[in-house]
Amino acid sequence: MAIKFSKEQIIDRMKFENPWWESGTIDVYYKSMKRREYFELLFPLIIEREIKRSLVLMGPRRVGKTVLLYHSIDELLETGIDKEKVCYLSIETPLYNGMALEELVSLYLKIQGLSTSDELFIYFDEIQYLKDWELHLKSLVDSYHHIKFIVSGSAAAALKLKSQESGAGRFTEFILPPLTFHEFLSLTDNHHLIEIVEKKKLIEDRLEEDDAYEEMVLSYRPQDIKKLNEKFIDYINYGGYPELSLSKVIQSDPGRYIRNDIIDKVLMRDLPSLYGISDIQELNSLFTYIAYNSGNEMSLDEISQNSGVAKNTIKKYLTYLEAAFLIKIIHRIDQNGKKFTRANFFKVYLTNPSLRSALFSPITSSDDFIGNMVETAIFAQWQHSPNLPLYYARWGSGEIDIVKLNLRQKPDWCIEIKWSNRFAKNPSELKNVRMFCGKHHLRRAVITTIDISNFQNINNTEYEFIPASLYSYTVGKNIVLGLQMGFFR
Repeated sequence: MAIKFSKEQIIDRMKFENPWWESGTIDVYYKSMKRREYFELLFPLIIEREIKRSLVLMGPRRVGKTVLLYHSIDELLETGIDKEKVCYLSIETPLYNGMALEELVSLYLKIQGLSTSDELFIYFDEIQYLKDWELHLKSLVDSYHHIKFIVSGSAAAALKLKSQESGAGRFTEFILPPLTFHEFLSLTDNHHLIEIVEKKKLIEDRLEEDDAYEEMVLSYRPQDIKKLNEKFIDYINYGGYPELSLSKVIQSDPGRYIRNDIIDKVLMRDLPSLYGISDIQELNSLFTYIAYNSGNEMSLDEISQNSGVAKNTIKKYLTYLEAAFLIKIIHRIDQNGKKFTRANFFKVYLTNPSLRSALFSPITSSDDFIGNMVETAIFAQWQHSPNLPLYYARWGSGEIDIVKLNLRQKPDWCIEIKWSNRFAKNPSELKNVRMFCGKHHLRRAVITTIDISNFQNINNTEYEFIPASLYSYTVGKNIVLGLQMGFFR
């Protein structure tokens, strides 16, 4: 039998969730937390009023969506928005069970003595707990022209699917990914990347001339590469999620935290309820296999043989896992830069390497799987760049880890990811990379190392050898800076 809550109980709960109605500020618990770099991208969309749309914040579980919402409320209050004109409601709260969004809006307006002509901000957190939320939200956007609705949810796959089905022209989607390596350092370093090493920053920013492209670029130089590499291994093991990054207690048993709060809820609840999956164990078996082999080339035949899941089912499950932001599929090109008509082979990467470390065990810098996890970590940085056409090249015995195709579908640049100094010392051994660069007249290639940094010009191609940790930092920071400056819009 459903429990009927009194109106007074519901009002008390709403006041509890909105302490700024009385105090004028958000709870100190959230206020004391550092803001993610993505805050500067989200907040302009919250205060944007010209386009009548709701903002839908989505992403994997535990990446800090609720904290980001509270930080945006803090900024609204700091910029002078009346404290009564900002309302936050967590839809998973049992007291709101069975209530339509419009009922909650009406009750809020009544509590504060506001009208529908007031410029208001209403937040609905964990929106996925409301059945047919997208229809409710679309109706609110159409009915209340002066209210900005901001919603978020952890069932990322469900939110994305329903947002696209019902929210055309009404919803603006914003995806919050796991932490970049740069963000991880920012959150875990009390000096905001000014980790004191002989009174110097751990990483220094420099504006330098890029000889290959004849332009000035922002570059980064580590002051202590050994310390940076230690932080990079920490990022690989614990760095995808803010709470995991900051808590030594959770890091002592990351498997329980990630399995329970992130993986199990997606595999056993979100995806089965959204797509009608009946064999949850089969889905879990597939994901476990993929997680263990993150960064390896795979085929449907191979996955089917090793996971025991039928090929047609695997195709569907891969789509679902990608929609849930747990994996990223990278397709293959040949040595000529041509795509294959049939994608028989592909690589699958976890969206963050800490997923694998938690499922199995944390790794060290000399672990057998360190190469795959470094590759996964670097791809995790590139996944913050929207719609970037990245591939890997493979032919015969040759392979290039990352190739970017230009608008003419020709290779633009390439990256070979290594956790070794061997090739910086013996560049003649980079036969596959040198062949590929020569064939496509590439001006630059990047080869990652453990701790060596230098440039070498070979046959009109500039080879940049750069520590994998520094490269990961550079990519993550530059992409977020680019997003903030509008380069990827």
